[in-house]
Amino acid sequence: MKNILLTACIAALSLTACDSKSGAETTAATPAATTEATGCGEVAYVQVEAVLAQSDLFLTEGAALQAKTEKAQKSWAQKEQNLQYEAAQLQEKYQKGLITTNDAQAQQQSIEKRVAAYQSSAQKEAQTLDEENYVFNNRAQDLIHRAIRAINADGRYRLIVNASALLDADTTLNITPAVLAKVNELYAADKKAAEKK
Repeated sequence: MKNILLTACIAALSLTACDSKSGAETTAATPAATTEATGCGEVAYVQVEAVLAQSDLFLTEGAALQAKTEKAQKSWAQKEQNLQYEAAQLQEKYQKGLITTNDAQAQQQSIEKRVAAYQSSAQKEAQTLDEENYVFNNRAQDLIHRAIRAINADGRYRLIVNASALLDADTTLNITPAVLAKVNELYAADKKAAEKK
């Protein structure tokens, strides 16, 4: 019953928002105006960044990946600071004559080896994180493209654009909520299918 009421409300909004269409065209378009999208006419726009930020994919996996990346960056910064501090302390000791040249060289070599090991480790970790981010972004883009194709399966829109490229547009052309709902639906279906494997 709620679905029928929601469909009727959306259809009524579509009729009032698209008053430039003739009566015959409006009645013909009403069945196509389902709960999937609220835009009217042949053009619509999507706030892709909003869909990405509010999607279940980001809220579950994306936020975790973002936190993992931030943690790694903080760890790298801390390790670099520690090694720089150690090198500065060694230089200070040597300049004050508190250690011999041989000891200073041995400690310098030890620090250089740890710097090289740290850099190699950090580089591998960064490559792994880059790959994880790349895969995540591709999954998100795939979900958005699939959602838009599903929403426009009936071909009601001739043009759907990313809102980031818009300078001005009527809000009745905004299909972001419908795209977000479809993205979440597709993500849930993909997740369920992956769990069955």
